[in-house]
Amino acid sequence: MRTFEKTHPWLTFGIDLRKVDYEFWMALGEAQSKCEHIASVPLMPETAKKLHGIYLAKGALATTAIEGNTLTEEEVLNRIEGKLQLPPSKEYLGQEIDNIVKACNSIADDLFKGTSTSSDICISDIKRYNKLVLENLPLEDNIIAGEIRKYSVGVGTYRAAPYEDCEYLLERLCNWLNTEFKEPNEESKVAFGILKAIIAHLYLAWIHPFGDGNGRVARLIEFQTLIGSGIPSAAAHLLSNHYNATRSLYYKQLDQSTKASNGEFLFIKYALQGFIDGLKGQLAEVKKQQLNVTWQNYIHDIFKGDTSINTRRKHFILDLSEKETPVPLSIIKEISPRTAVEYSNKTSKTLMRDINKLAEMNLIKITEEGIRANKETILAFLPRRILN
Repeated sequence: MRTFEKTHPWLTFGIDLRKVDYEFWMALGEAQSKCEHIASVPLMPETAKKLHGIYLAKGALATTAIEGNTLTEEEVLNRIEGKLQLPPSKEYLGQEIDNIVKACNSIADDLFKGTSTSSDICISDIKRYNKLVLENLPLEDNIIAGEIRKYSVGVGTYRAAPYEDCEYLLERLCNWLNTEFKEPNEESKVAFGILKAIIAHLYLAWIHPFGDGNGRVARLIEFQTLIGSGIPSAAAHLLSNHYNATRSLYYKQLDQSTKASNGEFLFIKYALQGFIDGLKGQLAEVKKQQLNVTWQNYIHDIFKGDTSINTRRKHFILDLSEKETPVPLSIIKEISPRTAVEYSNKTSKTLMRDINKLAEMNLIKITEEGIRANKETILAFLPRRILN
């Protein structure tokens, strides 16, 4: 009998999916459906770049912030873009971000370019990721990046698995995940990938095989598994965001999962719900872009005639559509350089005539706060349904 079997009996490398309720399977199906929806919607290049950049920054921040990194999301975005210079005393914070971004990009590139064609997890990857996340960081003398610890460690009151069993436990974990979580068919690939990713994260947190960087490695393995299972790259950062946003609950769920019967499901359900909530947020961004594209096409279609009045009104409503809040009438000419030029030699009567005409066409709304584009007009084109 190995030591961990006495000290960590919850490391069973087995999970009875027959014990979960229908709500769990519905949630897993919902997560898969939302992932496929996000993956199937073409995005404008600028939107796609923005979405990727924002969630890469959020993911890098989340996976380091939960370990104590104090940089803000704006600072992380600037760091990724090469615009953030930190004083020597804080440079390690930027290095932590650099390491995570480098690791995520490396994982994604290998999978997307076909260098790696499998979502299988192997012990060499786990060790390599630990070396990546600790690169160029100040470490304690007994910690060697990429090497399994040779001493006991604890996280709060939790005692990590015995160091003498860590190599064996990682090998067993990889074999179990790669064997038992093979999707039965292509239609279930995403769902099984989500489940496999969360379980991999949980077991790596339980085993805690390294002297430092365990949480970051767990989240990178999770990221690799999600990407390899066909989940969009931006969505693959959502679990890290969830853990960081609910940090106290994250640690509570990790603790409770070792104490309850079939306790891993407590953590899986917690992670899965956070993932779904994050997907809803991303879908809202995707829908916003779809609405904008449909609205712009609608405006171009309405003002087909190539007359100076049509062109001016078309430009006005398109430029106004870029504003998130109502624009006061007093500065309405300044919504864009184009609008300013087109109305520079026009009277106030011409401007008001155009505004009233656009309002009559239900393309703008005039409120006490100002004037805004009435994008809700195109919601009438959606299929009819009853909303409770």
